[in-house]
Amino acid sequence: MNPPERAPFFLDEIGWGDGEILPLAGDASFRRYFRVQAPGRSAILMDAPPPHEDPRPFIAIARWLTDRGFAAPQIYGEDLDVGLVLIEDFGDARLRETADAAPESELRLYEAAIDVLIRLRGHAAADLDPYDADTCQREAALLTDWYCPAIGVEADVAGYRAAWDAVLAPTLDGQRVTVLRDYHAENLMLIDGSETLGLLDFQDALAGHPAYDLVSLLQDARRDVHPDLEAAMLDRYRRITGADDRFVDAYHVLGAQRNAKIIGIFTRLWQRDGKPRYPGLCPRVWGYLERDLKHPALAPVAAWFDANIPAHLRGDPMVVVQA
Repeated sequence: MNPPERAPFFLDEIGWGDGEILPLAGDASFRRYFRVQAPGRSAILMDAPPPHEDPRPFIAIARWLTDRGFAAPQIYGEDLDVGLVLIEDFGDARLRETADAAPESELRLYEAAIDVLIRLRGHAAADLDPYDADTCQREAALLTDWYCPAIGVEADVAGYRAAWDAVLAPTLDGQRVTVLRDYHAENLMLIDGSETLGLLDFQDALAGHPAYDLVSLLQDARRDVHPDLEAAMLDRYRRITGADDRFVDAYHVLGAQRNAKIIGIFTRLWQRDGKPRYPGLCPRVWGYLERDLKHPALAPVAAWFDANIPAHLRGDPMVVVQA
């Protein structure tokens, strides 16, 4: 986690040359983050090195969000040639750790997160690529591309795609909103000790169904969300927006699609990228996926899973392959 060679020069150019560069973290991509601590102020340095990363989408969506009153980081400076961006520092208080440490705050914090999505639904989608059936199919295929081979299953790939075709078609019609795509407890920051939620990790945003970010929050791959809390928050969203039963169908279809994708991604992070901590998150994601598959709208996909991946092969792929 040494800062990039260009970082001190970049910071000096934009008036932050007196800042100390302290390592923060990376993520599942090539991006890395540092805190720049200067006298009386701090900021976050994003290192998104080309050609692996392109910070332009993050900058564009951050400005789109702040223009509409959402708490996305202000952009203090950028050097796109080397992928350096200095952004507002929201601190270290995330929804996840706050709710874990103070369970009495969990309901209130999730209500606030739901209300952000309700506000987002009130705006026409940004000028983004569509979250369409082809994109959903490509993502869902990560499960058959990575998880199935990892556990030694020769899956019916054509049948898998056909099952998703059957359930996605009625789901993707209707209103499109800006879908942030990684809207969950580790990307929601409590700004300045308040319960105002700051938004992070939205560079992959697309124009898609409003249920997607709701699923991302309530079927969180990194934090257990109790079914009672999920039901209560889904009810809150529906009550305020007037979303009908078709929205609930879409919620479970997109939940199943997202969870299948995540299981594939976590397996890939282990096998291709040498990150063995991610498969340990798969049992939680399988739990969400199996909950979604019980919904009637998922009948063709549920039948495929029953025929191709029996219950004893659903879990941490590192464990399954050793059983």
